[in-house]
Amino acid sequence: MRSSTYDKVCSLAYCFIFLYVQLVSAADLVSASASASASASVEAEALLKWKASFRDQTQNILTSWTYLPNTHVTNSSIPCNWTGISCDKPGRVTGIKLSNFLLQGTLHAFSFLAFPNLAYVNLSMNKLFDTIPPEISYLSKLISLDLSLNQFSGRIPPEIGFLKNLKVLLLFRNNLSGSIPKEIGSLKSIVDLELSNNQLDGSIPSSFGDLSSLKTLNLSYNNLSGSIAKEIGKLKSIVCLTLRNNQLNGSIPTSLGDLRKLKILYLRQNQLSGTIPEEIGNLKSLVYLGLSVNQLNGSVPTSLGNLLKLKTLNLRQNQLSGFIPQQMENLTKLIELHLDTNQFSGYLPQNVCQGGSLTNFSINKNHFIGPVPKSLKNCTSLIRVRLEENQLTGNISEDFGVYPNLTFLRLNDNNFYGEISHNWGQCPNLKDLGMAGNNLTGSIPPQICNATKLQELNLSSNRLVGMIPKEFARLTSLLELRLNDNQLSGPIPSEFGSLVDLDYLDLSANKFNDSIPKILGDLLHLHYLNVSNNEFIQEIPLELGNLVHLSTLDVSYNSLKGNIPSQMSNMQSLENLNLSHNNLSGLIPITFEDMHGLWCVDISNNDFEGPLPNITAFQHALPQALLGNKRLCGPIGSFPPCKSISKKDHRLVTSIIISLVATLLLLSVTIACVVERKKKYKHVEKEIKDEEHFVSVMINCDAKVMYEDIARATEDFNSAYCIGKGGHGNVYKATLSSGNIVAVKKFHVFSNIGEKNCQKEFLNEIRALTEIRHRNIVKLYGFCSHPRHSFLVYEYLERGSLDIVLSKDEEAKEFGWSKRINIVKGVAHALSYMHHDCLPPIVHRDISSKNILLDSEDKACVSDFGTAKILNPDSANWTAVAGTYGYVAPELAYTMVVNEKCDVYSFGVVTLELVMGRHPGDFFSSLSSGSSSSSSTALLGHQMPIGDVLDQRISPPTHQVAGEILSLVKMAFSCLNANPQSRPKMEQVSQQLETQRLHLSKSLDLITCGELLSLNGLAT
Repeated sequence: MRSSTYDKVCSLAYCFIFLYVQLVSAADLVSASASASASASVEAEALLKWKASFRDQTQNILTSWTYLPNTHVTNSSIPCNWTGISCDKPGRVTGIKLSNFLLQGTLHAFSFLAFPNLAYVNLSMNKLFDTIPPEISYLSKLISLDLSLNQFSGRIPPEIGFLKNLKVLLLFRNNLSGSIPKEIGSLKSIVDLELSNNQLDGSIPSSFGDLSSLKTLNLSYNNLSGSIAKEIGKLKSIVCLTLRNNQLNGSIPTSLGDLRKLKILYLRQNQLSGTIPEEIGNLKSLVYLGLSVNQLNGSVPTSLGNLLKLKTLNLRQNQLSGFIPQQMENLTKLIELHLDTNQFSGYLPQNVCQGGSLTNFSINKNHFIGPVPKSLKNCTSLIRVRLEENQLTGNISEDFGVYPNLTFLRLNDNNFYGEISHNWGQCPNLKDLGMAGNNLTGSIPPQICNATKLQELNLSSNRLVGMIPKEFARLTSLLELRLNDNQLSGPIPSEFGSLVDLDYLDLSANKFNDSIPKILGDLLHLHYLNVSNNEFIQEIPLELGNLVHLSTLDVSYNSLKGNIPSQMSNMQSLENLNLSHNNLSGLIPITFEDMHGLWCVDISNNDFEGPLPNITAFQHALPQALLGNKRLCGPIGSFPPCKSISKKDHRLVTSIIISLVATLLLLSVTIACVVERKKKYKHVEKEIKDEEHFVSVMINCDAKVMYEDIARATEDFNSAYCIGKGGHGNVYKATLSSGNIVAVKKFHVFSNIGEKNCQKEFLNEIRALTEIRHRNIVKLYGFCSHPRHSFLVYEYLERGSLDIVLSKDEEAKEFGWSKRINIVKGVAHALSYMHHDCLPPIVHRDISSKNILLDSEDKACVSDFGTAKILNPDSANWTAVAGTYGYVAPELAYTMVVNEKCDVYSFGVVTLELVMGRHPGDFFSSLSSGSSSSSSTALLGHQMPIGDVLDQRISPPTHQVAGEILSLVKMAFSCLNANPQSRPKMEQVSQQLETQRLHLSKSLDLITCGELLSLNGLAT
């Protein structure tokens, strides 16, 4: 009975206890729920406040981020359901992932204190800018932080060192500067640390040796200097160590040999010296080893033969010497082997490709001797091979096999012999084949033309015989063909007419006979044509006049006869012309005087007669370039004056004399007006007097009629006809009574204050444009100096200025890459002419997109010579700063000395403007003041891939054009060098733009600006 009562009491007690526990648990849940709700409200408000700080154009991106704090918080309203936000079970924010959302703003409005549980942050690939706030250290639970591919600037905050749980820190591709804080060495849990592609300087902190968990360290593309800290050898867990493209110096520390888990070691493009340590051979897990573009010396250690897992070995561009150790044959997994541009000698290991995996093999520019490795014949995976500029020997038809994937093969300048193998025609992807400078014999096999993707074929400087195969008609992709310096004979096949994309053709120094084929006139893309030193006997074909883009034509040392066809004057791009050592006769066409781009000519040892063309190319020609013609005349060198004048010429001379007398009378009136004005403005009297003779030479027509015609056409310079405004005057469009359209630059009426500057610019422009004649420089027709109106009359260019074209989206979209390339070339040719072919040289001083005018066919002409300066070789050429803001060379701010390099800098800006579609602005302001091979290379690589630099309004360039675009960008970077002495001359720029084209091995989107400058793995 008692027992039963006791059991009932106990049972009742248990019920009360259970009920109490349930009530307490429920209370805790309510409390936790309330806490979570409160936390969610704070976090939501913090996120909305941060969103509100974004720039206007990004306000509407995160449409799901909406929350009204006055409403009741429910599970559907807390930020856990917002785009990019993740939470834990209680509803607290633990992750923010907003990669590639185009966010534009800063982190200053982000409340770090509001997110105590935040563990993962990914804000990569946005447009976030300004500094990284030190308050980021409040995120004590942070495990992963990715702020890469943004525009953050300033220093890396040392407070990051307080994030003890951090495992991943990605800050690459920003604009961060200053030294790397040593406090990062406190991140004991860090596994992945990537700070590449910034502007960081100073040394690598020795505290990095404490990062015992680190697996990836990437500090590439910065300005880091000093030696590689030996403490790096303590990183026992590291798998990837990338320090490429910095300014690190000293030797490679032997402690790196202790990194037994290391798979990737990239130290390329620094200033490392000394030998490659033997200890590198201890890295048995190594897959990629890149030590190229340094100053390493000594021999390759035999211990590298221990790296049995190695796939890439790049030692190019160092000062290494000695033999390649036989142990290299152990590297059977090699895919890429680059030993080029060193001082290696001796024989190559014969089984270097016995693994059969080798795809890229470059040993060019060394002193290797003997045969190519036997294993190369069966290495069918080869894609790119460069063996040129060694002393290799062997039978070229027997030592190489068939390579189905081969795209690039250069064997130039060795001692190979034998006949060209038929096998090259079985390489369907072959684009570049060079075997020049060897001892090859026999004829060119027709089978080689089965490689229909060939773009460059160089068989020059051998002992080839026979005729060019007609099968060349298949090589429709060919851009460059060099067959010069052989013993080829017969006529040039008419099938050459199929090579419509050919840019460069050299058939010189052979035994070709008969005539220069007319079909060459159909190769409209030709820039270079050389058929000299052959046995051609007929006339120069009229059809060559169709080659309007040709810059070099050499037909010398033949037996050509007849006259020079007048159609050759259509070659307005022609710069170099060599007709010497032929049997040509007759007059040099008077139309040659329109070839203002011509700057080098040789007509020696012919039978020409009559007057020499009155253009710079003949005026400045060397005496030996004109000798051997018995009946030439003209005011050049020691030639006699031209005395024989026909009746027609008499009438022409009489007309000229009458015009000159009328001109002199008008000049007298003009001078009287000037003298009268001198009385009023005595402070400019001497300057006007100094220019009187110059002014009299310029007037070459009835100025009074011209003045009245222009005043009528513009309704006395009514603003309705104004097409442009400048600091010293406006430009008007005038349709003359003859129907011709001209551009008239009318200078402002001279005042007491501005008279001297306006008058100086007026006379300056006349002086400059009478000294120069070039197809890419605007033509001056005449001028008028009048008390009411002083103006210059130019040719009218229909499309207007380059800056206007680029500023209008619709016009820019029609403004393709080929047109832009031609404009760069045109401006380069004009500046080269001014700097190097005018005596004394002329510096423009205001090269900018607003001063480059375009005609209806988009030919570029440099205009506005008001600030031009004719350089005096006997003076220091001091000057006041002139030019357009954003185009002026930086040294003018402190030296005030003008020279040709000022124009070179401005040309670089204009080139980038054409490529980018807008003024480059901050893009090139980040260029280092150092040489392009050091800090500027790294800085440029920090910004963006080349594909992102290009004008996004037009389609990306094709593979062929992309090579030219790369050349332009590279050339522009060299022109923008802060050191004037390191900039190229415009003569060099002009020549290289016509003769050099970089060749891509990967797409533009994968090539950074830094890689472009280094050219490693990108171009030849």
